[in-house]
Order: sequence, then C-alpha cells, then structure tokens
Amino acid sequence: MKCFEIAEKMKEVQISDFKSCPFQYVVILTPSEWVQKRDLFDMGIDLDVETSSIYNTRAEVNYDSLTGEFYIPDRNNLSGNGYRFAFALDEKGVIFIDDNDDALTLVTNVAMKRKLINPCLERFLYDFLELIIDKDQQLLEQYDHSLDKVENTILDGETDDILSKISGIRSDLRDLKTHYTQLLDLCQELEENENDFFKEENERYFHLVCQRIETLYDIDTSLVDFSIQIRDFYQTQMDVKQNNTIALLTIISTIFMPLTLIAGWYGMNFRYMPELNWPWAYPAVFLVSVVIVIACVLIFKKKKWL
Repeated sequence: MKCFEIAEKMKEVQISDFKSCPFQYVVILTPSEWVQKRDLFDMGIDLDVETSSIYNTRAEVNYDSLTGEFYIPDRNNLSGNGYRFAFALDEKGVIFIDDNDDALTLVTNVAMKRKLINPCLERFLYDFLELIIDKDQQLLEQYDHSLDKVENTILDGETDDILSKISGIRSDLRDLKTHYTQLLDLCQELEENENDFFKEENERYFHLVCQRIETLYDIDTSLVDFSIQIRDFYQTQMDVKQNNTIALLTIISTIFMPLTLIAGWYGMNFRYMPELNWPWAYPAVFLVSVVIVIACVLIFKKKKWL
C-alpha cells in the first residue's frame, strides 16, 4: 500500500486513520489489500476488482462514493495491453486499486512533475487526467503525417501494402476515439458532482479537462475521416489504373481486328481466289496491314484514346 498527501508538492506518507485524516489523500492498493482494508475508508461500498477484466474507462455514482475503472491504451502500442485499474473516491481522497503498479506510475509522475498551485483533490484529479492525455496532441500529429505520407505514396503510383497501412492507422485512431469518449463521460460525471464531494469553485478543473479531451476527440475524428478519404482515393486510383489497362487492351484488340479479318479471309485458300497466284499479293496484303495499323493509331491519338 502506498499513501500520498495531496499538498503543494505531493509526498508519500503513513496514514493510520483514514476516517479522520486531516488532509486529502491518494492511496494505491492491490485488489487483495483492498479486500482487507476497505472498511478503513468508510465508503460504504462492496467493490470487487478484477483488473484483468477491465476494458473500459467509466465512473459510477454511489450513495457515499464514486467508483469506476480506468483502461488507458498504451500510446506506443494502441492495440496491445493498456493500463488497467479501478478507483473509488469521496471527499476525503481517492483510492486506486491496481495489481500492476500502473496507477502508482501515474501518481508518482504527478507527484514528481507537478506542483499543485491549489492543493486539493480536484486539482490532483485534474493533473492525473491531464497526464493521461499529456502527449496525445503530438501523437495525433504523427498520425496526420503518416496519412500524408500514405497519400503521397499513392500519388507516386506505389500501392504495395497501402490498404494494410491505412487499416492499421484507422484501427489505432478508432481505439483512441473510444478512449476519448469514455474519458469525456468520466470527466462529466466528476463535473456533475452529484454527491457534492468537490467544491463548486474547483469544478472548473474538470471542465478544463473536458475541453482538452473534446479537442483531441475532434482532431481524432477528422483524422479518421481523412483515412477514409485516402482509402477511397486509393480505390479510385486502382480503378483508374484498371480502366487504363482495359482501355489499352481494347485499343490493341481494335487495331488487330482488321488484320485478323484479312488473315482469316486469305486463310480460306479457295481455288479460284485470284490473289493466290498474283506475285505482288503478299507485299500488297502486308502494305494494307501496315496502313490499317498506322491509320488506327493516328485516329486513336486524335481522339486522345492513346
């Protein structure tokens, strides 16, 4: 169990009596420690935590507490396993229930990197949520650059693995979009302050986080739309390439149709075909064939089919 005092500079402390603690606190417990010590916090909840089954970020209002779960995708591998932990809070503090030290890592980062201007539970939660999305602006910019590269690759005529690249980017963006939607719902639950755990003047912190997440959500949505447009553009380019190939084959077939007719006509070998005994028959047919090919090519170029 780890305990931190919410102060201007958060520090780890030892707390013996959580019910009458003179300051607001942050506690990190394992699921087994929570089962053993949950009565110390006097929250009046019977919360069973199985972190391996956490796949969503959500919050639920109870009579004497606010409980919920965090699922935070790994920004380096959005399709892999993310941070999973549960939480419970009231006006005295917040408890994170985690068996992988994921919550401890985030809380420690807040304690080390942030100096709370207005030390309170609301301000800690603000910094905690801000830390979760801290580098997402840059992450989304990287996805934007990746989509630009894919688009330029299509324009250059390269089509190898394009669909798999687009699909991978869209999958990551959809995962982030779902994450932002769930974070927004959680922040709105905090902002509503149904149990009056938070001071009214401090509710603005949750509003600020909501605005930041909404901005990221809008950027993510536009990138998803952009990826769909690139996929459609790729399909259009493939259709154009296929149509050009079909057109070329059609033109070649059209040029050789008269030659095929000539070959078939003179391949009949009837006895009384006068050209068969004419000395200039072969050169004449050859010349006619060349004239036909040249005439077809000129006509097609004039009509801009070639």
